[in-house]
Amino acid sequence: MMEKEIKLKEIRAKLRKSMDGVVSTSMREKGLKYRLNFGVNLPTLRQIANNYDCDPILSEMLWKEDVRELKILATLLYPIDDFSEENARKWCREIPNQEIRQQVCMNLFQNLPYAHDLVNHWVSSDNESIRTTAYWLFARLMIIHSVQIPDIDCTTLVRNAVNDLSSSDFFLRQSAVNALKYAGRLSSELSREILEKVKIMADSGIPALQEVYSLLKFEFDNN
Repeated sequence: MMEKEIKLKEIRAKLRKSMDGVVSTSMREKGLKYRLNFGVNLPTLRQIANNYDCDPILSEMLWKEDVRELKILATLLYPIDDFSEENARKWCREIPNQEIRQQVCMNLFQNLPYAHDLVNHWVSSDNESIRTTAYWLFARLMIIHSVQIPDIDCTTLVRNAVNDLSSSDFFLRQSAVNALKYAGRLSSELSREILEKVKIMADSGIPALQEVYSLLKFEFDNN
């Protein structure tokens, strides 16, 4: 454990040297709040991660810190083969904001062999943050596979995503729209089904919902 503590101190020192106060302040003003944010850009974080072997213990230590860069490094340094479904459920519950959600989905969750199971379980969660992660992870899987993903329950995903289009949570709505866009690309039948479910939004009189309908209609009309 002493070795891990030394590595953690080394990483902190490297972050301080790479600190960008302007970026950190900008993020804070945009609502990305952490106990500590060095404002280090993602390419630099990847360079720092390349200096260390993937290590589950070190990654857990990094993830526990309420420090932006340490959480992102945790997603880069956790070995895929050692990351259990229990780990995934725990980390999903602990995601603090959209930036970390994007990073953990891209750097870790999408590469797990059971990623499709995570989507299926999380998309039906009562927790809005967990559903947001499910939609985001589904989109990431679509991006890397570019074909229909086996064992994804698209019926449930589409139903819940449509319901979440009316949520007051901006990131949940955004993630739901994103998931529906990718789901509709799986087949013309599914895109028609989605449009049928959301067509009521066109005459809702609510600008945000009308915009969602227009966006999805444009997306599927141009597939």
